[in-house]
Amino acid sequence: MAAIGQTSRQLALRDPDTRLMLGVRDDEPGAFEELVARYQSRLVGIMHHLVGNLEEAEDLAQEVFLRMYRARKKYRARSKFSTWLFTIANNLALNSLRSRQRKPAVPLNTRDSGPLGPRPAEQLLAESSGAQPVRRVQQHELSEVIRNALEGLNERQRLAVVLNKFEDMNYAEIAEVMGLTTKAVKSLLCRARTNLRAVLKDYIYMDGQAVPEAPDE
Repeated sequence: MAAIGQTSRQLALRDPDTRLMLGVRDDEPGAFEELVARYQSRLVGIMHHLVGNLEEAEDLAQEVFLRMYRARKKYRARSKFSTWLFTIANNLALNSLRSRQRKPAVPLNTRDSGPLGPRPAEQLLAESSGAQPVRRVQQHELSEVIRNALEGLNERQRLAVVLNKFEDMNYAEIAEVMGLTTKAVKSLLCRARTNLRAVLKDYIYMDGQAVPEAPDE
């Protein structure tokens, strides 16, 4: 959340995407197209992780941009543009998941996971191992391990992990996107780390021995 008294101009100076969105609001030529180019693959990647279907993820990403454009005249820069955009994306993803009335599978494949590529494997393993050496595995095996790890998380934990690890958002920004307190986000990520350790522990080694699961924080 922007600090009290912080103006749209100040945010625009700090965040080029906010500056572009203000241009979209003012109907500046090319501003909307530039934001779409910057965020389309990222949105598809996030949606793919959340809803588990690439075609649906692409459709939802397009709906996010449509809503963004329709709301442009009401836009006020009170936080980073990405926080505002991902709030729209989160609401759409949750609506899509709830309409199914069942927990979806999350078929993550590092070859078609949009802009994230192999980063989920690298970052989730580093997170769970405390940067300790990891067992060498084939790429397809590692992809399956990460898919299972993310699938084991509930919807809120999965979103918190995606935003924190793949979008580098801090606790306060995630809290704003998800409509939670910072304390609740910390708790979500703590539980997610514990769950990920349980899935990834067989792939994490130290001096030939599996690293024991860390106690709850």
